[in-house]
Amino acid sequence: MNELLYIMKTLRNPLEGCPWDKKQTIHSIAHYTHEEVYEVLDCIENNDMDGLCDELGDLLFHIVFYAEMANEAGHFDFERIAKSASDKLRRRHPHIFGETQNKSVDEVRTSWEAIKHEERQDKARKIGKRIGLLDDISIATPAMMRAEKLQKRASTVGFDWPEINLVFAKLEEELSELREALETKASMEHISEEIGDLLFSCVNLARHVNVDSESALRFCNRKFESRFRHIENQLALQGLTMKEATLEQMEALWIQAKTILRLNK
Repeated sequence: MNELLYIMKTLRNPLEGCPWDKKQTIHSIAHYTHEEVYEVLDCIENNDMDGLCDELGDLLFHIVFYAEMANEAGHFDFERIAKSASDKLRRRHPHIFGETQNKSVDEVRTSWEAIKHEERQDKARKIGKRIGLLDDISIATPAMMRAEKLQKRASTVGFDWPEINLVFAKLEEELSELREALETKASMEHISEEIGDLLFSCVNLARHVNVDSESALRFCNRKFESRFRHIENQLALQGLTMKEATLEQMEALWIQAKTILRLNK
């Protein structure tokens, strides 16, 4: 860790540092950080542990990069980041580091949210401003992930469907409203809003059955890619392009791909 911190400080040295690293700012590397996070997720989903080790190193380097730039500006350093994380983990795990006895997973989750709520209230008191329950959920978070966070936070105060059947009913209601908007040739703005409502309800359903929406959709994307490539490859063996093939031919190969995938599980 000390070696990594030393390398970062050397790269940012005003006189002898790397020209590219010296010119970077917290804002300029944010895009690259976003890419690194998704590369980490990609390795996890592909069970690529060697790749994961490498990508986690890249992500750690970004944290060190931010810390060095913040330190240069007199805001904070890496040690303060680590201390903040350690303090937070101890504070949010009183059943491990405090006097509270061990709890079940559900009790731990409830306690965690209660502690986070108190932290938000402390922050509000310090800045002299009321902080709403949803205020600190970043708008930069991917939409599907943010929808889940909003729903989870609202559920902590009882704003949630108590039964799965009610979630299904809401999903069917949103689907019906979308169908009506399409049939009546509503404006694209209204149709877009109805599709958003439907997607939000899908996330809600996934949350109620303890499925991570983002992970589920990423898996579905990979599955679609695999099946589509099968169609391309099989058509190529027949001397056909995708544009030359009929929908019936492609559908038959799609079903074939599904069968192969099922057999390989």
